[in-house]
Parts: sequence; structure tokens; C-alpha cells
Amino acid sequence: MGKRRAGRELLRSLSKKQKKHLREFGEEHPFYDKVFACCFMGCYCCCCLHLCFSFQSEDSDKSSAESDSETEVEQVSGYHKLLATLKTSPESESEEDESESEEAEESEAEMHSEGSQETGEGEGGEEDTNDVPEEEEGTTDTAEQMLSQEQADGTDTSCDPRHGVIEEFTDVKHESEFSLETNFMEEESGDCNADRRDSNPFKQHMDKELEEKEIEKMSTLPKASSQSQWPRLGQLIFSYTLEKHKTLKADKEFDVKQLHLHKPLESTWPKVNKQFLSAVDKPTDFSFTPLQRELFCIMNSYRDLFYPERNALTNGEEIRHAYCLHALNHVLKANAQVLSNNAKRRDRKPGTDTDDHRDQGLTRPKVLMLVPFRECALRIVHILISLLEANDKKKIDVSNKKRFKGEFGSDPEEKPPNLKRPEDYEAVFAGNIDDHFRIGVAILQKSMRLYAPFYSSDIIIASPLGIRTVIGAEGEKKRDFDFLSSIEILIIDQADIYLMQNWEHVLHLMKHINLLPLDSHGVDFSRVRMLNLNNWSKYYRQTLLFSSLQDPQINSVFNKHCFNYVGQVAIRNVPLTGSISHVVVQLPHVFRRLEADSITSVIDARFQFFTDKVLPEYRDAIMSHTLIYVPSYFDYVRLRNYFKKEDLNFTHICEYTKKAAVCRARRFFLKGEKQFLLFTERFHFYKRYTIKGIRNLIFYELPTYSHFYSEICNMLKATDNGVDATWTCTVLYSKYDAQKLAAVVGIDRTAQMLQSKKNVHLFVTGEN
Repeated sequence: MGKRRAGRELLRSLSKKQKKHLREFGEEHPFYDKVFACCFMGCYCCCCLHLCFSFQSEDSDKSSAESDSETEVEQVSGYHKLLATLKTSPESESEEDESESEEAEESEAEMHSEGSQETGEGEGGEEDTNDVPEEEEGTTDTAEQMLSQEQADGTDTSCDPRHGVIEEFTDVKHESEFSLETNFMEEESGDCNADRRDSNPFKQHMDKELEEKEIEKMSTLPKASSQSQWPRLGQLIFSYTLEKHKTLKADKEFDVKQLHLHKPLESTWPKVNKQFLSAVDKPTDFSFTPLQRELFCIMNSYRDLFYPERNALTNGEEIRHAYCLHALNHVLKANAQVLSNNAKRRDRKPGTDTDDHRDQGLTRPKVLMLVPFRECALRIVHILISLLEANDKKKIDVSNKKRFKGEFGSDPEEKPPNLKRPEDYEAVFAGNIDDHFRIGVAILQKSMRLYAPFYSSDIIIASPLGIRTVIGAEGEKKRDFDFLSSIEILIIDQADIYLMQNWEHVLHLMKHINLLPLDSHGVDFSRVRMLNLNNWSKYYRQTLLFSSLQDPQINSVFNKHCFNYVGQVAIRNVPLTGSISHVVVQLPHVFRRLEADSITSVIDARFQFFTDKVLPEYRDAIMSHTLIYVPSYFDYVRLRNYFKKEDLNFTHICEYTKKAAVCRARRFFLKGEKQFLLFTERFHFYKRYTIKGIRNLIFYELPTYSHFYSEICNMLKATDNGVDATWTCTVLYSKYDAQKLAAVVGIDRTAQMLQSKKNVHLFVTGEN
């Protein structure tokens, strides 16, 4: 009875979010636990993958007490806790000044972490495990029983782990209402004559019957390409394997009716998009901005698209509205075709058998939207609802809307006050920034169903981590990726953020999309398109890829995992000036070129070049206050182990370092007690702290985000002590860093630097 009473008290003390997490994972969120652990995600979070490498590298090297303590901290720190600190960090964490009060707080934290244990686990060390009651296991079981009792009383049970790995919402009440097999077309709500329009892009794309020789041609032959210049998008590269399709030109203006949008969207789109049209000086039409017009022209042709100039501050929402319109238009047309054929099959004479009604895939999901945070999913659903509502009087029926707002919305009070960060940071990390989610959306005529089971959904909105935990890994018992078999539109938005999360999740998805399902899932094979039965779905899938930068890893996905028979379009504008023009301090920049035989050997070549030629120049005490910027976590671990082995006077900060250790490292570096500071790019991405005391900068590799280069360089002005004449900046690069180099110094300088094998010296005298 004592355990059960304790379970009830524990359940009452939990917040709504904590109860939700307990139902979903069977344990409390690690951010609220006394003992933090990152294993609750089944080792899918990127910190676990990184730390597996880190632990193997550190077993043989434990020479520094401080470094060892921070290594222990990394073991118990999680990537999700890193995200959680963005919204729950205390007010003192937002202050950039090294005031006396902050010094006192840091000293107190240091005394606590070093005085309580020599291992220095501080906030989440072994001592906390002793505070956990012995009956905690029984308490958890009782809490789950209490949750089950709540669910029996009508509480949502979709997140209960006993219902399966997938976040499926078993909504029996609305199952028949949203079933494509049992419903028929309502003439006033849809486009009954959609299948009669020969110029309909949807029909043209999906009804095209490829031959085996064409499939073999696309699989073996290289792609041909052509270039075009558009007014707003700039330089476009068209790639294709089959015969060259009709040249796509940018229309200066067009009528919405010419786009063959589904009936409701023709009237709702101009109203939904009105907010962006007001910012256009001279709109050529009253429905699209110039950027949206050209992007939608490509989308509506069902070509693959790569747009690497997405900006969260300027055009991010414009792009989101455009691809939501395209995805919803595709879903409505596909469902209208199925419902129309249902009526034809119902009215046909008994005994007649026809093969003309092949209008479905092997599974129902047609669109997969990959977004980084819950806030993005929230905005997408709001756009979809707005596009389906003709006016304020004709509201559509949205199932489970209240639950969706509770789980994907954010509390404004959670944001810490006085948090001074750049505008782009505020735009990216707005709202709910949880990155583990997935939700199915079913749309049928005048209704929308949120939290639909995946196999009853038309659109799936998910994060890479949310999809990865469903797909699972080879050998796992509970894994499922059949729902990806018939995806017709794949939208990857803000792809650059996945480089800061875990790019392996994106690659894992691309390997499991458009494969033949292992189970039939109740499909009527007489209605399945031949392209799906032939396992040719990937040749019909349209991929829309949006990013704020060009990166070799993103380019690789677009070039190697997209097989659209219509072809591909990539925007390839070259930067003319580069982010170095935004450096506002007088600083000499030395770009040192390293040679590598191949792209796979450049990692070892860079390390050897740094340790043999660069680091010896900075060992002297006169070159103190040296910050080493390291984009890759694996390079950071390798350098940290080398610095320990060489017994160098250094400290380090990475994305897994505890707050107290970060404070110590910043203070040691500012006062000159530590000569070197190893600093990771992902820590800067998630925190954007201003590091004071920098006199010498070394970019171990060019930053992923070009504006990080100017941000880091401008940190030197944070400490104005009259010694700016001694400031230095050294950058390591190779011929394989051409894209990153162009984003920093501009295309003209990049061409000169890649042709010459000598070091390049640039001197920036303020903002250009």
C-alpha cells in the first residue's frame, strides 16, 4: 500500500508534460530526473552516437583532473537536455558580462563540483543516485497503473508505450469517416472532373507509364544538365536522364486557375498568402510573391527541387506556405480521384471487371514532411487548416485539435527573460523546440484528422529523430518502415539544422523510403498503381529540399537519393563577397592551405598539418588566449586527447559540457590561466555565447554557417584592452572546402586561392 500511495503522490506532482512523457516512454523526462541519462531514447540521439566514439578515445588517457571531470559529465549529458536548456536556462545564463555576481556563482559551482567529489560530476553525479528511494521501481509501476486508470476514464492513451512503438492514435470513432475505401465524392466540395483534365500536372505525372528500358537508363546513365537564369531564383541547373522535357520558364504572372489547383484552394490561397503580398513593392499578381511564383512553378511541374537560400528571418515562412499549398493540392487531388472511382465501382454492373481504377499506392501516406522542431509542425498544420477553410463561417472539422495544441504549442512564460541572442537565433529557436515527434494527418473533403495512424494518414509530419525511432535498426524486433513505401512527395525543410542534430538520421530515412512493404496492410491490389507494384515508386517521388546553405552532405542526398524521372532543379548562385565583409575589427586573416589526396584522407591530413605546422607556432606563452574553433565533434575529441597527451595548458567547451564547467572554462580563458580553448561549432549553434579574452583565432576547419566566421571574429572586440595590434586569425582549408570558402571570402578570391598553393593573407579593416 505504501508503494501505491507513493505512486499516487508522484503522479499528482507531475506536470502535464511530465505525465505525457511518462506515458510515452515509461519514465520521467531526463531533464526533470535527479539522475540524467541519455539512454531513454534507445541510443538514437546524436550525443550517444558521438560519445561512443569519445569513450573509446579517452580510455587510455586520463592525465588531467579537470578534463576527466568534464568527460564524466559528458557521459550523463543528453542532446535533448541541451535543447531543453535553451528554454529553461536561468536568467544568469543569459548575461554575457563577467560580473562579480557571476564570478561568485561560478566559484560556488566549482567548489560544489570539486569539493563534493574528485570526479566532479556536480549537478548530476553519482551522489544523486543515492537520493533515489529504494522503492522507485515499484513507484514507477504504480504510476503507470494510475495512468492506465486515467486512460480508462477517458484520458488519451496514444502515447502509452504498451500500444506500440509508433505514436498511433487509435481513433475508432473517426476511422470510418476518414476511410478512403468507404467514402464517396461530394460534388460541391471537390474536383469531380479532375481526371478529365489532360493538362493537370498531377495526372500527367502519376499516369505516366515508364518502360523497363527507361528505368534501366535512369539507373545506369549519367545525368545531362542545362542552365537557365530566372529573375528571382537566379541561376538554375536542370538535370535529367530521359529525354529533355519541355523547357521550364518563369512566368512573370499567371492566374491561379491556370495552376489547376483543387477547387477549395483557388479561393483560400490568396487569403492565406495575403500577409506576404503586402511586403511586395509592386506585386504582379495578387496570389504569389515573386519567390513563391517561381518556386511553385517548379513544384507544380513535379521536378525535384533544391533551394539552398532559405532564411528564417526573411523568406522562411513564404517557402513554408508554398510547399504546404503544393502538398495539400496533391493530397486533395489524389483522394478526389480515389473517391470518384469508388462511386464508379459502386455504380458499375455486376460481373464487369475493369483495370481502369488503379489510383492508390501500397500504403496510404503520400506526403512526408521532415522538419526540425515541433513549432515547425504546428505552423504547417495551421497553414493546412487555413487553406481548407473557405471563410470564417465555413470551419472545417479538425479532430484532436486541443491535444495537438497542448503537445506542439509552447508556453511564453517558459522563455527566460533578458536572453540576448542574434535575430537569426531567435527565429530558428522560436516556440517549442523539441526535436522528437511525429504525427499523422488524414484529410478527407471537409475534415482533418490529427494523430491519425500512419497507415490511415495522407501526410506525415516528423523530425528525423522521430522517424528514426520508428524505422529502428537492423535486428530490432519493433521496427516499421512500410508506411514509407508509397511516399509521392518528400519535403525536407531546414536541412542545415539536421547537420547540427544528427545527419545520420536523414541518411537512414533515405535508405528506407519507397521500399516494397513487408506486409499488405489490407490493401486492395486491384486499386494499386502498376508503378508501385513494380517497385518503381522512387522514380515518381518528388523531393523538395530547402536549406540555408550549400553543403556536400546535403548535395549528396539530392544527387544520390533522388531519382525523379521528370528531372531535378537546383539553385546554384555563387556568393560574390562572403561573410568576411561583415568582420568589424581590424584583423589579419591568414588562410593556410593543406594538401590531401582524397576527400576521405582530408581529416587525417588536417590533423597532421595542424599538429606539425600550426600548433608549434602557438605553443609560446606570448601566444596566449588562443581559441580553436572546431566544427566536427570527432575532430574536437581527437584534439582534446592530443592536448592531454602533450600536457598543454588548455580548457574546452562542447555541446555536452555542463553549465558549471562552461563557466569555469570561460573564466580560466579570460584571465589567461588557460592558454588554449577548444570550442565546438555545435555549442555555438545552440548557445551563441560571447567568448571574451580572445587574442588569437584558429579555425581548424571553415564553419558550416558562413556567418559564424564573422561572429567569431567579432568576439575579439568584446575585450578592448589596447592590444588589438597583436590579434591574429588563422584558417585551415583544402581544395575540398570550395563551397565553404566561397561563402566566407567570395567566389573571386576562392578561385584565386584554389589555383595557388601558397598561403593567402587578407587584412580586413572594418566593415566593407
